[in-house]
Amino acid sequence: MPTRGGSARPGRGSLKPVSVTLLPDTEQSPFPGRARRPENVRAGSLMTGYHEVGQTPAPLSRKTGQKKQRLADSERQQTPKERLPPTPGLQRSIYFSNPEDHPARLGPEFFDQPAVTLARAFLGQVLVRRLADGTELRGCIVETEAYLGPEDEAAHSRGGRQTARNRGMFMKPGTLYVYIIYGMYFCLNVSSQGDGACVLLRALEPLEGLETMRQLRNSLRKSTVSRSLKDRELCSGPSKLCQALAIDKSFDQRDLAQDEAVWLERGPLESSSPAVVAAARIGIGHAGEWTQKPLRFYIQGSPWVSVVDRVAEQMCQPQQTACSAGLLTVQK
Repeated sequence: MPTRGGSARPGRGSLKPVSVTLLPDTEQSPFPGRARRPENVRAGSLMTGYHEVGQTPAPLSRKTGQKKQRLADSERQQTPKERLPPTPGLQRSIYFSNPEDHPARLGPEFFDQPAVTLARAFLGQVLVRRLADGTELRGCIVETEAYLGPEDEAAHSRGGRQTARNRGMFMKPGTLYVYIIYGMYFCLNVSSQGDGACVLLRALEPLEGLETMRQLRNSLRKSTVSRSLKDRELCSGPSKLCQALAIDKSFDQRDLAQDEAVWLERGPLESSSPAVVAAARIGIGHAGEWTQKPLRFYIQGSPWVSVVDRVAEQMCQPQQTACSAGLLTVQK
């Protein structure tokens, strides 16, 4: 029905007119005669002078984006940090799956023991050497020798003499004493309780970085034979383990409890303590009765020991418990 003014009232269900406002385009349209759609409007959408129909107004969109950003930041803070991958070339043993699994280094109190007690306590602990490139080498100590100080005729400190060479033996427990034999090989000792007393590290079971140890041994050993070394040959002797870990005279008088390039870690826990054999020391000459004193200690049955003493092992069998607990005494 006509209304006042002669205009017709739109019927129910008819579409309301929508004003379409296109933003001016400074660039020429690729289709002449056709208005160019603003870049922020989707094709086929209905446009008004305010916003695209179905599009969230700009102020609300910014608030939503800010909320999502806050939620993402919160999730990142709650998510545990990913562990960094191992350094390229760094070899991990089955005992240590990642750096966080390494036990804490042993401190000064561990080394503050008499030489014989410390020599036994070393067995089963892990010696660690960090090279300049960050590679860490690890070996479980399986053989040691105790040197009791001035009274010990086989010790470099016999008679209480102190020299520039053996000064490390008279320093605080845990001090390294590195000396040269045959003018070309190094031996690694650790001072203990008592002036001039120390423990020689004789053999290791390689745990980590075996290929690096092999390369070091091949480059430093004097043998003309070029064959590849077996695993059991890498650290089965005092000079061999020094070659395998790149330890030389520069380590003399360093503190094993504090040094950043070499330290001691507690070994993997085992259900039962291994049997320990007490035998005569190796290469001791012109020392009278001290050549036969049972001051060398090694883990029985270990294939990594430098020299096996079958006689000493037979003597140890009847008193296996005492050997395992380190209760054998040394008769002076």
